[in-house]
Amino acid sequence: MEKVFVAQRVATKLFSSESAVDAAMVETAELMADLLKARKDLGLSAVVGDNAARKLSEAMAALSQARSAMVEAHNELNDVKLRIGVRTKMVGFEDKPPETNGLRDVRGLRDAS
Repeated sequence: MEKVFVAQRVATKLFSSESAVDAAMVETAELMADLLKARKDLGLSAVVGDNAARKLSEAMAALSQARSAMVEAHNELNDVKLRIGVRTKMVGFEDKPPETNGLRDVRGLRDAS
């Protein structure tokens, strides 16, 4: 099997994993917001659900560490890609800002043509 196809398969899984961690962070943050709002809506003391909020904060911190680890893994895999001689750009599901992927913003050129 050609290296470029293997690299693309790995890149697809990497992008999917990064998105999953981001989605988990969003869901957890929304859960925290709902938890705090529910306590207020029900007129409960701040001590009610405090342990749950603390555990949720710990989960959010763990997800943040996981996200940082995924970013580091992404960078490491980019180095591996270059070391094995794969020079093609592995495009993910999301557009990256031009300053992070080395591409210029060509929207203006498309509009002019």
